[in-house]
Amino acid sequence: MIARTIGTLAIAATVAATPAGCQHPRTPAGTTSPPAAARDGGTVRIDPGAVRATLAGLKVAVEDTGNVYRRAEWPHWETVSGACDAREHTLKTQGTAVTTGPGCTVTGGRWVSPYDGITVTDAKYLDVDHVVPLAEAARSGTRGWSRTDRQRYANDPRVLIAVTAKSNRSKGDSDPAKWLPGRDKCGYLARWVETKRAYRMTVDQAEHDAIDSGLRRC
Repeated sequence: MIARTIGTLAIAATVAATPAGCQHPRTPAGTTSPPAAARDGGTVRIDPGAVRATLAGLKVAVEDTGNVYRRAEWPHWETVSGACDAREHTLKTQGTAVTTGPGCTVTGGRWVSPYDGITVTDAKYLDVDHVVPLAEAARSGTRGWSRTDRQRYANDPRVLIAVTAKSNRSKGDSDPAKWLPGRDKCGYLARWVETKRAYRMTVDQAEHDAIDSGLRRC
């Protein structure tokens, strides 16, 4: 698929490798990181059977809609590497030829958004998305999380993806039963499942069934 262009920019939809010397917030002990998306915005090879097996291990529960998401309770865009906050770090590591100014402000680069394949060259057209949106995380069995737990997830570079603002607004806080990206649906489902596993989040029945059905087509 030919990437479309917005202004001068492109987003790499990848939870990219960490540059030397950088430290990521820790995921719970014994867990692994979600699979990284293709840096060029292409598709990622997954093992659908393995992802479905992981899905089968997730706890299915009714969404905890009473645990309302409040932005102030999920501190994000905290400093994660040098002078870079989580958003800046994501833009810096997921793009190509990225330039920064004082305080790690991103001044240029090229990204390919994994959600829609659009190439971006101006960071103002990009959002940094949580694979599992914070509001969805709040509804997914995390009522007992401490503020530190919430902050850790909200700033974990491994669950952040640079995407076009339009595609992120389209997604909102939806789970895969209600929204899937236009590109690389299989890779997206794999990242979603692994993120929920790594952070021991629950899935609701409709979400589970939609993911399982999607993976059967991968």
